[in-house]
Amino acid sequence: MKKVLLVAALIAGATAVHADTLKKIKDSGVITMGVRESSGLSYTIGDGKYVGYHIDVCERVVADLRKQLGGKLDVKYQPVTSANRIPLTVNGTVDLECGSTTNNVARQKDVAFAVTTYVEEVRIAVKANSGINGINQLNGKTIATTTGTTSVQTLRKHERAAGVDFKEVYGKDHADSFLLLDSGRADAFVMDGSILAKNIATSKNPADFKIVGEVLSVEPIAIMIRKDDPAFKKAVDDSIKGMMKSGELAKIYDKWFMQPIPPTNTKIGLPPSAATKEAWANPNDKPMEAYAAKK
Repeated sequence: MKKVLLVAALIAGATAVHADTLKKIKDSGVITMGVRESSGLSYTIGDGKYVGYHIDVCERVVADLRKQLGGKLDVKYQPVTSANRIPLTVNGTVDLECGSTTNNVARQKDVAFAVTTYVEEVRIAVKANSGINGINQLNGKTIATTTGTTSVQTLRKHERAAGVDFKEVYGKDHADSFLLLDSGRADAFVMDGSILAKNIATSKNPADFKIVGEVLSVEPIAIMIRKDDPAFKKAVDDSIKGMMKSGELAKIYDKWFMQPIPPTNTKIGLPPSAATKEAWANPNDKPMEAYAAKK
């Protein structure tokens, strides 16, 4: 029994130390940002350079943390995928996950989320000449999505998907999933609207694709952090709330969704939704289930 209690105490102690992110980054002088290769909010333009709406948000957070901690704080970029982003946050590899992660009840069991910075609508992208305009036309089709995401499950649960039978294929990341659509190996790509819009806008022939059909779900997207670290969460939340109040967050959004973006200098052309503006006006970290309850 003593041995069991000792092991439990060691685990608890390790967790407590591990969760003190402010001390961890101050002592090391390094903060690690989890970044995506091809998300709508975080993507690479090559040579280890990551850009996007959530990258800018996280860099502003880091700037505020430097002021708070009063020392040097270098940024390390750690590429993550839909499949490994949560484990890498839990185990301390990533301090700020700056991708496009939905805040939901299931994930809150393992991680925490800062206040919502973007409210996403899950949609369907198809070839413009496909003749597909809604869920009821997906019967017998092949649907692509990205490993580790919930988009296809969301599609299956939609009331208009009753009796619709389709095959699923999975890309390892969002660029891979879009390639499945682009190459004809999939008839549709189901994913967050911002991700669909970004991949279409930066493709070789944007006019070849369109976003169609019903909104499958409304999901709050937020910066993901380790669980049970209230001091770090407060620091991140305070920084983001400051951006919301000053209007800086809206300016960052405009930069990435309404202006030409690298590497092709194409406009995504996706104005902030009413739900996103509401999240900026009234900061909160509610999970997607709370949004569904509003319907």
